[in-house]
Amino acid sequence: MAVELRTVTESEFPDWLRALRTGFLNEPVVSDALVADRLAHVDLDRTLAALEDGRVVATFRSFRQRLSTVGGGGLTADAVTQVTVAPTHRRRGLLSRLMARDLDAARERGDAVATLIAAEYPIYGRYGFGPASWTTEWSVDLRRAGLDPRRTGRPEDGGRIDLSDGAEIRRIGPELHRRLAAVRAGVTDRTERNWDVGTGGGHQLEPWTEPYYAVYRAASGEPEGYVSYRCDDKWGDAKQPENTLTVRDLVAATPAAEHALWRFVCSVDWVATVRSGHRPPDDPLPLLLPDPRAARTVCHADMLWLRVLDVARVLEERTYPVADGLVLDVRDAAGFAAGRYLLDASPKGARCTRTTASADLVLDVAELARLVLGDESAVRLALLGLVEEAVPGAAARADLLFRTPLRPFSPDIF
Repeated sequence: MAVELRTVTESEFPDWLRALRTGFLNEPVVSDALVADRLAHVDLDRTLAALEDGRVVATFRSFRQRLSTVGGGGLTADAVTQVTVAPTHRRRGLLSRLMARDLDAARERGDAVATLIAAEYPIYGRYGFGPASWTTEWSVDLRRAGLDPRRTGRPEDGGRIDLSDGAEIRRIGPELHRRLAAVRAGVTDRTERNWDVGTGGGHQLEPWTEPYYAVYRAASGEPEGYVSYRCDDKWGDAKQPENTLTVRDLVAATPAAEHALWRFVCSVDWVATVRSGHRPPDDPLPLLLPDPRAARTVCHADMLWLRVLDVARVLEERTYPVADGLVLDVRDAAGFAAGRYLLDASPKGARCTRTTASADLVLDVAELARLVLGDESAVRLALLGLVEEAVPGAAARADLLFRTPLRPFSPDIF
């Protein structure tokens, strides 16, 4: 029986959702409430399936997303999510066919890039995706951190920290998140539904445990950041608290807010350990501690994967710290981004056009994805043989153009 690839109908969506849950090793049962909730927030025109004899054997969905780029600009992205293939139908090329169909549609719409969060590292490089941001999580042993508990939880810049609730976070959070995206590349937008689900405002079909919230306000009273966190309840044999505070979300629009919020969560009574949650690898947390070794890295992994579809738009939509011209020969087996491009960039702006001039750097589109948000080094990629220097020194010139003082940060899994 041939496998058919197409969008699903509303009547087929429960089977699609059941196949999705099976692929993610969740209980393969869907309720009417779950189906109704999901249907209200998916675009069936972008919800794909592979069907065999009327049965869903693979799932694939995408949605419109806004991605922050270097310098505060933004790109329209085709966000890929909920990709599964039934264990009975692996190694038959179903994912390749679904991906090709989705990327064709994204290019036709004019999306500059496609994005995804990869469950497994080896899967998506063959489709032109490359890891564009990374995430780090720390576990902080507060007993050896060296912080003064009499001073840690109290900002010293005239600001203050107030305990809050989900309703206030839904009110002030979107603007703080936009301010974060203005200074960090790699941030993906949050919809009203995202804010509701993340703060207990609705759409919780799973049991909800209310977290704690705290807001940092500058001396003017303006909110500049917030943190949400949960704590467990664990006591040692000697009746000593051994509780762990786990940060769920920390959004700070200013360094003062970020520093104050970290010091606050490291000062909560009865807490022995703080888990930072997903943070950018250059987060200041360890260096805020008198003993940075108290912050032990427990996770360091790829986060946002990027697939460049429109090279010129991607390179023109970011800022550059120096003036230079660089010719990039981009290889792309799928053809979306293939070609030779002249990037003429300076702090005043950039222009990227196709050219017949000789290349300075030769690279695959997946390696270009590593560079465009400023996270990776072209010199390192050249040392690994992943980028070819057609002109000696071109990789170092690329680093001066592309690297950024702050590494990209992608706080959300989608």
